[in-house]
Amino acid sequence: MSGTPERVAIITGGSGGIGRVCAQRLAADGFAVVIHYAGHRDRAEQTVREIRESGGHALAGHGDVADEHDMAALFTLAQTEFGGIDVLVHTAGIMPLSPIAQLDLGVLDEVLRTNVRGTFVVDQLAARHLREGGAIINFSTSVTRLQIPGYAAYTASKGAVEAVTLILARELRGRDITVNTIAPGPTATPLFFEGKSREQIDGIAAANPMARLGTPEDTAEAVSFLAGPARWVNGQVLYVNGGAA
Repeated sequence: MSGTPERVAIITGGSGGIGRVCAQRLAADGFAVVIHYAGHRDRAEQTVREIRESGGHALAGHGDVADEHDMAALFTLAQTEFGGIDVLVHTAGIMPLSPIAQLDLGVLDEVLRTNVRGTFVVDQLAARHLREGGAIINFSTSVTRLQIPGYAAYTASKGAVEAVTLILARELRGRDITVNTIAPGPTATPLFFEGKSREQIDGIAAANPMARLGTPEDTAEAVSFLAGPARWVNGQVLYVNGGAA
């Protein structure tokens, strides 16, 4: 790698289906990308290699998104290697499903720790360290509006993410840093397919006005927009779901 890139992005959950494609898209847009991973080092490092082979700047960093020390080290890595941070794309999260009556409260604690505390941790660091003209892009889900049984713990955590986003956008008044949340609909990723029959998957796709599932590329398009030209979009929840309710 040569030269210093003008803009730098951290992508949490960058080894996952949506996070990986978002990292690739921002690298294609000219960003240096720091690809965070928790448990899939091989996939993160493969993405780094692919970006570098295409002439981009990338590196991988490990850590627990809910651990402030791990994430502080990740932000320090980005600043040390690339000179600063402009964009945070916070895709990391977990989605165990269970009806409320059968929900293991230990699982609920884990969901809230990763999805809610994790958002507070990385958003706090971003608020402290992003340069002027930056963007914080959190992730929620369109399921908050679809009321699908079994998703209560997950959607409760993502409702909290939306609240954090709306307030942080106003707390950063005068900093020229936008804060938004993307709420994808059903998206063709390994996480979505897990535990679903072909009949269920086909039914979900057919119910969408676009008659298909979303793709990680659909979501990455919205991330690219919010990370780049969308300077007048702030404090919003953007539903990227093909028209699902």
